[in-house]
Amino acid sequence: MTAKHNEHNYAVEVDWIGNLGQGTANYKAYSREHEIKVIGKPVISGSADPSFRGDRELYSPEEMLVASLSACHMLWYLHLCADAGIVVVDYHDRTTGLMIEEKDGSGHFQQVSLQPQVKIAKPENIARAIELHDHAHAKCFIANSVNFAVTHQPTITAQSIEPT
Repeated sequence: MTAKHNEHNYAVEVDWIGNLGQGTANYKAYSREHEIKVIGKPVISGSADPSFRGDRELYSPEEMLVASLSACHMLWYLHLCADAGIVVVDYHDRTTGLMIEEKDGSGHFQQVSLQPQVKIAKPENIARAIELHDHAHAKCFIANSVNFAVTHQPTITAQSIEPT
């Protein structure tokens, strides 16, 4: 008996818009600006990291990778809490990533650390709410797709409110 699985396909377009008139005639002759497009959604303006001649006001691929890991973990966590009857009333994550650049210019991420600060409705659910972060990590599609450590150090507090 074969296991049932679902396939999900994603189509993204990336257009370089940084030709300043000379194309890539030399390393300083062009902008790193680009647009990330998905049909029916707002365009995301991107650039390289400022360390690589990018525009610091635009998102870099490295920032988007770190954000993807954080968002994926959060979405799984909220799902698992809803299924477990734990009411999350606030979620904030301050995620950091460490990328190592090699002498030849190549590089790789060494780690990403998620620091979710979560408020739940009932103090008696704090232990289970902490435990669900491990389950969210195990289910995160993005974390399961990278070859570096992704850790999480959650902080859970309770706020006594009645859910609406």
